[in-house]
Amino acid sequence: MRQPDFTIAPPPAPEPVRRPDPVAGQADGPDPALSWSAPMTPGGAPGATRPVVTFARPEGYTPRISGLRAPGLRLLGRRGRTAAAAACFVLGLGLIGGAATGSWLVGGSGENAESSAYTAAGGLWHNVPVDQLFPPTVDGQGAGPGGADRTWTRIAVAPDSGCARAFDPLLLKVLAPVGCQRLLRATYTDATQSYVTTVGLLFTTADAAAMRALDARFAKEGLAQRADLMPRPYAAKGTAAAGFGDRQRASWTVSVLTDAPVVVYAVSGWADGRTVDTPQPAPRATATGATTAPAQAGLGNEAQGLADRVERGLRKTAATPSEQPS
Repeated sequence: MRQPDFTIAPPPAPEPVRRPDPVAGQADGPDPALSWSAPMTPGGAPGATRPVVTFARPEGYTPRISGLRAPGLRLLGRRGRTAAAAACFVLGLGLIGGAATGSWLVGGSGENAESSAYTAAGGLWHNVPVDQLFPPTVDGQGAGPGGADRTWTRIAVAPDSGCARAFDPLLLKVLAPVGCQRLLRATYTDATQSYVTTVGLLFTTADAAAMRALDARFAKEGLAQRADLMPRPYAAKGTAAAGFGDRQRASWTVSVLTDAPVVVYAVSGWADGRTVDTPQPAPRATATGATTAPAQAGLGNEAQGLADRVERGLRKTAATPSEQPS
């Protein structure tokens, strides 16, 4: 090739090659017509005796893509491409089928586990000791006003019963759609024995859908805030709660669980038996700036704090139920 600005000198003429004289009866070397340097016919076509050799594209090779060499990319022949496509098709079907089967298995297992947990929680009232549902002492760290600690001591446990005389008629009517399987109640007092609080666990006969419907109604209609739907306390003779009657109710809370057939509630009041003209639900009595007597005394914290911890214990027990009867 001629490069710009360079002049390449012509190569020197080759020296003639001396060949030995041919021997009589012996061919004088290979036939020149079969050589790669055999002359071509006029017009540039190969000579009549010159061999013509062509090369086919190999079965696998590395192509160039847009002028760039693609390392590692090998194209397969028709047979290889067909086999590869079939393998990918079979693999794809296997992955899709496996994913669908796994999803079905996981979904079914989750639903069964949830149903089993719900059913197990509904039988806790007779499957576990009373001390697991209502511990003799309940620690309420940060449960008091301003984050103060509280400690509650159980002073009475009511015999398990139905709901006929345990609730006011209007509240009993609201709870009727979920039924009443068993009602468990216990009454606690604080460390100073200034306050008394009854906490209750109503085990219903309802399924999860009915519990969700009741919870939605409580939320939509604000039933947990209505004083005419306040739970009744359990007053035990010979205890600090002996004078804890309906007129002594100061604050309360009601929680409808949706992952267990249980309604958790608590109601608090003074231990000295004083009456309360305007009871206040726990969410309002614990609100910042509340100035009512139940709020100033922390009775909203008493009801809410004790109910929360009994509910936590119920959930924990439901996760690992005991086989010992109460």
